Parts: sequence; structure tokens; C-alpha cells
Amino acid sequence: MAEIKPIRAWRYNDALAKNIDTLTSPLFDVVSEKQREVLYQNPYNSIHLSVPMGENPAEEAAARLNHWKEEGVIVQDKLPGIYVYYQYFTLAGSTKEYIRKGFIAHVKAYDWNDNVILRHENTMPKAVNDRIELLDNLQLHASTTHGLYTDETHSLEKYMDEAITNPIYETEDYQGVRDVLSVIHDASVIRKFMDVVSPKKIILADGHHRYEGSIAYRKNEAAKNPSHTGNEGYNYHLMYFTNTEADDLRILPTHRLIKGLQNFDEATIREKLAEDFIIKPVEDAHTINEIILGKKWAFGLLFKDSAIKVRLKPEALSKMKWAFPDVIKALDLTVMHYFIIEKVLGIPGKEQRYSNNIEFDRSFSDCLAKVIKSEAQMAIITQDISIEDVKMVCASGFTMPQKSTYFYPKVICGFLFSTIKEDEFQVPAYSGF
Repeated sequence: MAEIKPIRAWRYNDALAKNIDTLTSPLFDVVSEKQREVLYQNPYNSIHLSVPMGENPAEEAAARLNHWKEEGVIVQDKLPGIYVYYQYFTLAGSTKEYIRKGFIAHVKAYDWNDNVILRHENTMPKAVNDRIELLDNLQLHASTTHGLYTDETHSLEKYMDEAITNPIYETEDYQGVRDVLSVIHDASVIRKFMDVVSPKKIILADGHHRYEGSIAYRKNEAAKNPSHTGNEGYNYHLMYFTNTEADDLRILPTHRLIKGLQNFDEATIREKLAEDFIIKPVEDAHTINEIILGKKWAFGLLFKDSAIKVRLKPEALSKMKWAFPDVIKALDLTVMHYFIIEKVLGIPGKEQRYSNNIEFDRSFSDCLAKVIKSEAQMAIITQDISIEDVKMVCASGFTMPQKSTYFYPKVICGFLFSTIKEDEFQVPAYSGF
């Protein structure tokens, strides 16, 4: 049972919200250093809560949050609501406009083994610890994670479509995406959202580190509370929900950059690859992402002065020694991490989550530039994966390697903040919740 609740959001006061586009920011794991430098200059930008800076960033964020509350920079909504969030976007090479329709609500921070919230990626411990510390100091969710529910009937869409005609905010974000937020306060309609989601399992599309931080925080707080009931604010997490059956889910590829490997030698790498891969030189490195498109187990490898397309020989898959079910073994990303990163480059699977030799980049052009400039020894160019692949992984109980999916577009921070501080979390009795 996926229990969700409406939220009493904290939002910027009306005067500041007139310029909401100056207050929003990218998620903590995608915001670039250049973006941070610009956003930090605005003392009210949401980045000060989601990606705080300073010697003790979490403590400084908490002090800033208290100041914002005291000075009325942010104000808490009087009624709980379901916040409808639409994102209008196009993709490179196409003029078609997509609309990703979703809503924001609280969801219980279920343990992974409760099998209610399903993960498909591994996490990196340091990033989880940072999120726990921030949550502990703020007692507030500064950004939403992204969850997927499945509803073939699209029964909630009519309520969201109606609500979005009366937006609270509308802005164009750093991705060129038009973001629109509205709210539903009608208790009977909110109940419909709760009832539709209740029997569902939720696939965690984005925000594994933040969600895992919420699980750890809940356990810590429950252990300290002798009167724990399960209804306290610390039991809940902020999530943006979208329907897997809508034609608006796009998962873009995340490429791998390899750097700092000792005794790195391109000729040796090619020799090792030849055992399991069919290798073809690519004269124009700029086209390698197009050349591999739609081909199973095909990857582009970029070196400083050359590029090759590699495709796993079908008979080689049986050599994989990782103890995964067949559905996981057959994934492109599993093939890449086993046959290229472990077998050829010598970085064992168990160490890949922590390895300083592997970096992630969603931009093909950035990967190419970094290799040419010798900022990376090589790049492994991969393809996007389908939502069906994600569903299969979640159903298997296993996970993909970290940074396997990039759901596009990313949600933005700053439209609302969600408190789990007990005196602010509990909703008025007259609200019906």
C-alpha cells in the first residue's frame, strides 16, 4: 500500500514569487559549478536550501531557513493540497511538444524490503549521508524525488488538466522547459488521488539518494521517539508522481568517462575488447552516438585520436560471471559495466560505485571534448533505456549500476518546500486529513 498525503507547502511570499524564475534552481545532482556561482548570488534562491555552501552547509542552510520563515520570505499554505506540476518540453531534432503531467504529494518513506517503493539504481554512500545531514538540520524537503505509478485508465488526468488551467507559477527553466504549478484543495478530489495510488507500487525514477536519506532519517528519529506512531512528519518523503502509461516519459543516456587509470594503453584495450566484441573504427567521432543507436549491446568508445564502435558477440553473454538473473545480464548497461569496465579496464564491479576512475556525463559533446583535451582517458558512449527495461529491473528485485537512467526533464527546486517538522507537518482538523 503506497500511502500518500496532501502537503501544506512552504512557498515564497507573493512579492518574491512575481519573479519565481529567479528563485528556482536545478536539482543538487545536476546543477553545475557555473550555475551554482550565479544562483548563490541571489540570497533568496532555493539553491541555498537544496545545495547549501559554507564550512557547515547543513547548519547554515537551517539558519537561513529559520530566517526566511521569521521574515516571511516563505509562507506556509493554510490548507493541505495536491500540487499539480506539468512540464512542457521538446527533444533535440524534433518540434513535437511533450507534456509530462504529474502531481506532488507526501509519501511514506517505506523501507526497500517493504516492496512498495521500488528502486532500479544503486546509490553512492557519500551522497546519501549528505542528504541525511541536510534533512536532519532542515526538517524540510527542499526538492522532490520522482516516482512512477501505473494507471492504464489515466483516471487522475482530468483533475490535473482542470487544475493546471489556474496556475500558481509558470516559468521557463534552465533546460528550456516550461514548468507550470497549480494546486488542488478539494478534499474529495484529493481522496481520489490517494485511492488511486494506494494499491500501487511506485518505481523510483529519480532521487535514489534523497529517498534513501529519508529512510535513514525516519529510522533515526523513530529510534529516539518512545511514543513513535508512524504518523509523524519524519515518516514522510516528498515525491513528484507521474504515470508510466503516459506518452511523456523520456529516459536519456548517461555516458561514462574514464580517467586516472594507471598504465592506460589504447592498443592493449583494443586487444582485450577483441575477445568479446566486434570492433569497427569510426572515422568521424562526432557521429558515433548515432551509429550505435538502436543496436543491442553496442557502444561507442572515444579515445584522444580515434573512435571505435564495439558490439558484444552474442555468444559472449554466457561468459558473464556476475550472479544476476538473465533479464539483468542482458541489459546494455550491465554488459558495459561487466565486459568493458570490469573485464577490460580492470575496475571490479564491487568497486565501481566508489571508483574515482569513473565519472558520468549526459552530454555526448562534453564527453568528446574532454577526451580530446585529455581531461579523460576515454569515454564510453551508451544509449537510452526504455521504461519497460526499468519495470523489468524493478520486478526482478535487482538494481542497475549507478547513474543508469536520466529521466528528462528534471524537476526543478523552488516552487515549494515540504516541512516534516511536527508542529508544521500536521494539518488542521477541519481539512479532513
